[in-house]
Amino acid sequence: MLYHYHVKNFALIEDASVDFGPGLNVLTGETGAGKSIMIDALNAGLGARTGAEMIRKGCTEAFVELVFGIEDKALEDALTALDVFPEDGTVLISRRIFPGRSLYRINEEAATSARVRQVTDLLLDIHGQHEHQSLLKPERQLSILDEFAGEECIRAAERMAHAHHAYRQALKERESFTLSEDERRRRMDFLRYEIGEIEQAAVRPGERDELAARFREMSSFGRIREGLGKALEYLSEGRENAADLLMKASGELSGAARLTPSLQEAERELMTAQDILSSAEHEMKAYLDSADFDEESFREVERRLDELHRLERKYGDLSSPSNTAWEERDLELDRLIDYEERMNEAELAVGTARREMEEAAARLHALRAAAVPLWDEALLAELQELNFLSVRVRTELEPLPECTASGTDRACFTVSLNPGEDLQPLQKVASGGELSRIMLAIKTILADRDRIPTVIFDEIDSGISGQTAQAVARKLKAISRYRQVILITHLPQIAAPADRHYGIEKHAEGERTFTRIRLLDEEESVKELMRLLGGSLQSESIYRTALELKNGRTI
Repeated sequence: MLYHYHVKNFALIEDASVDFGPGLNVLTGETGAGKSIMIDALNAGLGARTGAEMIRKGCTEAFVELVFGIEDKALEDALTALDVFPEDGTVLISRRIFPGRSLYRINEEAATSARVRQVTDLLLDIHGQHEHQSLLKPERQLSILDEFAGEECIRAAERMAHAHHAYRQALKERESFTLSEDERRRRMDFLRYEIGEIEQAAVRPGERDELAARFREMSSFGRIREGLGKALEYLSEGRENAADLLMKASGELSGAARLTPSLQEAERELMTAQDILSSAEHEMKAYLDSADFDEESFREVERRLDELHRLERKYGDLSSPSNTAWEERDLELDRLIDYEERMNEAELAVGTARREMEEAAARLHALRAAAVPLWDEALLAELQELNFLSVRVRTELEPLPECTASGTDRACFTVSLNPGEDLQPLQKVASGGELSRIMLAIKTILADRDRIPTVIFDEIDSGISGQTAQAVARKLKAISRYRQVILITHLPQIAAPADRHYGIEKHAEGERTFTRIRLLDEEESVKELMRLLGGSLQSESIYRTALELKNGRTI
């Protein structure tokens, strides 16, 4: 459910916040008050393309924030699968719009617009004139039919998709067996050669780095010996060396330290320095005594390094524990040795996968075909209640030339909206306003099955009035019993049954125009209905009519 909606510096909106509740949430306002801007800002928050021109004049950025409450375990699991983890049962989505760029966040983590759309597709379903056009697509009609048919059909559709994927993978595996007998033997010989080369090299883990370190040391032996010689010279320069001088200084300081405790730490440090110097001198002399440059050993290290570098260009770093060059070639060789047997297995796997796919498609088609008459009956009843008085409907299941991930069916919703007209596909007979009512009928049928918790209708009342408007209001109220419904309307019949009624207002201060939104109390809601009825706010009869609408006596 959409708990909170906050917009800042977006077009006419300087700063507006609204807390939505469950059930039917209705927004109304004067023409030009900014109702469409509220929807534009909402779409922007959901990841729609938005230009810098929507940033309020004089501001450097616009901001949209949406807070969703997650009350369903299945929805929480679906979000978790997308690595979105509700915090205290909520998901916060925000967007900052700058000239030329936007910054999205999901629960304070940076996100892309594509990721925001992926997440919000689970949370909110928004329907405006453009969104209704999705109803014209055969794949959308097929998914609607599957949803109506129920859980068994949905599971069958999932099995169908899985079986189709397995079949495609089996085909891909079979197609990988393309070698002739001569090509197979040549490839086996080459693999045996490479496996033998790797085995003969017998590269130890870490050997390359070890040899590289030895090579650097051996190639720098002259400079190392020269440096050590000079260092020892400096330590023993003159008649006495540095160690002897330190020993004498330590003896003198020891006598002084016995007379004052404050010098005892200095005495210990001088003795430590003496030990360190003696140890360093001993190590340098030991290195010089033991070091002996061997030209042959140096050349052997150099040759081995060159060999490892050559092998690395072919197989990667063989001294790395993660190197899999040998394993990959050994697996391929095994596959080629049993080439014919494996090719036959792949052929059998294709046949098995095809049969399983065809069985899944047949089962899915049977479930769909069984649901079609029930669907047509339910849709016809809903459309008649929405004042399509002479409507006829029929869903056609047309066979596809080949099986797809959705099965072998193509759905086509055909309707006749007027007496004497032939049944035709929706896209040929339905206007924008009619499509919105047909979509509303479908949403009513699926209200208790749809998994998306919030639905928003923008201008659902386009081109309707009177009894049709009352029928639309009843359908919206019915949907709101199962899902949160948010809608913008200019018709009093649709606004009247709202569980929460919001007023969108525009006012000017100096040369600046502002739009704000606020929750109306009962009396304010009645007055807003009076305004929508087009009568005087002082009219007693208009007041009674608005009150009757509000109390549901005319809905």
